[in-house]
Amino acid sequence: MSFASSRQGNLALAAICLSALMFGFEISSVPAILPTLEEVLHADFQQLQWTMNAYTIAVATVLMATGALADRFGRKRLLIVAIVAFGGASLLCGLAPNITILIVGRALQGASGGAMLICGIAVLSHQFSTAADRARAFGWWGIVTGFGLGFGPVIGAGIAALLGWAWVFLIHGFIAAPTVVLAWRAVRESKDPKARRLDLAGVATLSLAVFCVAYVITQGSELGVASPLALAIVATAALSLIAFIIVEQIALHPMFDFSVFRIRPFSGALFGSIGMNFSFWPFMIYLPIWFQAGLGLDGLTAGLALLAYTLPTLVVPPFAERLSLRLGAGVVIPTGLFVIGFGFFIMKTGTSGGSPALTTTLIGALLAGVGLGATNTPVTNTTTGSVSSDRAGMASGIDMSARMISLAINIALMGFVLLEGVQKRLSAASGAFDAAQLRRVAEQIVAGNVSAIDQSAMGASKVIGPAALAGGFGDVMLYGAIGVWVLAALSFITFGKRRGVEDAA
Repeated sequence: MSFASSRQGNLALAAICLSALMFGFEISSVPAILPTLEEVLHADFQQLQWTMNAYTIAVATVLMATGALADRFGRKRLLIVAIVAFGGASLLCGLAPNITILIVGRALQGASGGAMLICGIAVLSHQFSTAADRARAFGWWGIVTGFGLGFGPVIGAGIAALLGWAWVFLIHGFIAAPTVVLAWRAVRESKDPKARRLDLAGVATLSLAVFCVAYVITQGSELGVASPLALAIVATAALSLIAFIIVEQIALHPMFDFSVFRIRPFSGALFGSIGMNFSFWPFMIYLPIWFQAGLGLDGLTAGLALLAYTLPTLVVPPFAERLSLRLGAGVVIPTGLFVIGFGFFIMKTGTSGGSPALTTTLIGALLAGVGLGATNTPVTNTTTGSVSSDRAGMASGIDMSARMISLAINIALMGFVLLEGVQKRLSAASGAFDAAQLRRVAEQIVAGNVSAIDQSAMGASKVIGPAALAGGFGDVMLYGAIGVWVLAALSFITFGKRRGVEDAA
């Protein structure tokens, strides 16, 4: 009897799947409660952005470092530490008395969640040694992760409606406890006797560059675009990125091996990773606000409506894999990105108002989800399969880092486009606002309070707020469509002429 079919193997798999469920759920469920956080914790729009960005930036920060630490100190040991830390951070989030503490808790969640993700993958790869056992283990891991991502919005909205927003976080304290017990009993400890040293310089320079870019996009209007502080942050980001490239070129054990970018299927697939997180995943942060504040749905109905966006990501991947084997990843990945963009363009037409607005949005969301489902698995398989087996871990780390960095930056960029779009339309409709007041009202509307303009001293028409919000969302949807189409073209060109079945091998 193989290990995978034993009781211990099943318990180990259950522990890894539960950790993956928590990780995915905390990405997709929190957007559904952002309007509630704005009201209950009095969070402004930038703070709502950081509620998500703190998680994704922290994940991106630890991804590459965790693999090296797990190899050196033990994968089981680090996995258990990460699960305990995630449970504790979740309790901190749920008990947070204000938005600042919640953002700190989200950063701790992201760091421990990223460690859980990498350690879980390492454990599955080591503990399930045969090809059949490993395929079964990763199959279940993929299903559970997809479930957490796909159904997180509706489950999160349901929990918030029945028990309150805090339980969207607190529930992980209760899931983490049995997960630790399962991992302690069933996961076998493993280390790499040839473990590489941790690339501290690479981790520090890349993390600083990403943080500075996200910060200046999110806080730019407060700082002043041409202010000395804003310029200093931009310069720090640029210098950090240059330092990262130099460090990775001279380090004995670099975090990134830039030579893999010369492999056309790898680079073509990486454009797919960036494209998905340029458009689909960051917009998931804002779509609940559009459903509730723009289309008038309640929280639970908005969560159900989000299934149109997320459910195809669970259904489509098996069909995408078959197409990838037949046509090649060089065709399937750019096509999937194009379909995501087309879905965004359809959603944009729904921002013009009228009775078809909800239907049009749902159709566009469904198409975007189909495109994501067609892209995701071929991207993962191509990035790891296009390099030698001894470099697969590094390739996977680059792929995951590209996803999380793109996600963090585009959460901020989409928020910037949305806020500027709303502010521009408010200014055109009600020129009596001074700049500071206009900014405050725009931030309230973007956070979901479309009546903010009516509560101001200006006594403006009640249609201005919803119209401004719709226009701003139209800008974001157009931004997502054009951006992902550009990346689809880059992916198609990068794959080159050999787009046959061998691209997916």
